[in-house]
Amino acid sequence: MSETDWIYLNGEFLPASEARISPFDRGFLFAQSVYEVTSVYAGKLIDYEPHMERLRRSLAGLEIVPPEIDFAAVHRELIMRNQLQEGLIYLQVTAGEHGPRDFYGPETLTPSVFMFASARKLIGDAARDGITAISQEDTRWKRRDYKTTQLVSQSLAYRAARRAGATTAIMHEDGIITEAASANLWIITADGVLITRHLSSALLPGITRARVQALVGNIKVEERAFSLAELRSASEAFTSSTGAMIAPLLAVDGQSIGDGKPGPVTRKVQAAYYEFIGANLSAIDWL
Repeated sequence: MSETDWIYLNGEFLPASEARISPFDRGFLFAQSVYEVTSVYAGKLIDYEPHMERLRRSLAGLEIVPPEIDFAAVHRELIMRNQLQEGLIYLQVTAGEHGPRDFYGPETLTPSVFMFASARKLIGDAARDGITAISQEDTRWKRRDYKTTQLVSQSLAYRAARRAGATTAIMHEDGIITEAASANLWIITADGVLITRHLSSALLPGITRARVQALVGNIKVEERAFSLAELRSASEAFTSSTGAMIAPLLAVDGQSIGDGKPGPVTRKVQAAYYEFIGANLSAIDWL
């Protein structure tokens, strides 16, 4: 077996090629499903408990009964079976398979659970060199604080960004930024204040976002809404997420942010986060 070949599906560890999911699953028919992605660094899960707490909140929001599974044990087993040292563990819980398509379904929704491992470099080119973005009107549903698999708006935003030669998209409503396509967004003002949008149903409460707040030390942080105009005039910007961790944002819609390079505050945040996950900072020669 190679990395990512072993998966977990409804109580069984299987080779990925043998996994089968019913077409009548409500996750497939109605996108009634939630997910979490937890990073793995040096074989260790990063911020596992906050991810599980957010999973429980998302399940309650979609009226899915929490499955009686030792998720920590399954995570560890997937790391071991896939010999995963650096990458991600993906966990999806759907409302389950309940026969023919019916909007209401049974009163109690019995879930299906799917998990897999993905080997990838977490501190890579995007962290070192930065990313670019386009702006995109946010067309998602209004409960973005639940981490659901209703990701068609983000998927289309990524496709539009790639076609424009950018890496990602910055989502906004009438010019007020919600978040990036799959990450929270931060800007740094000319006087060194770190700003990220306050939590609400308009955006996902990012696990990495919360960790950054706990690690920035004496850097002043403001949680408030801010505009595309403020982003464009910021001295620095970066995104935070499980998969990309801290990614410097260099430009939006072709306009450079600051001097168009990863800035000193962003580098300080990266160093603090990498130290938290156990990375050897002396081996990262661009910090």
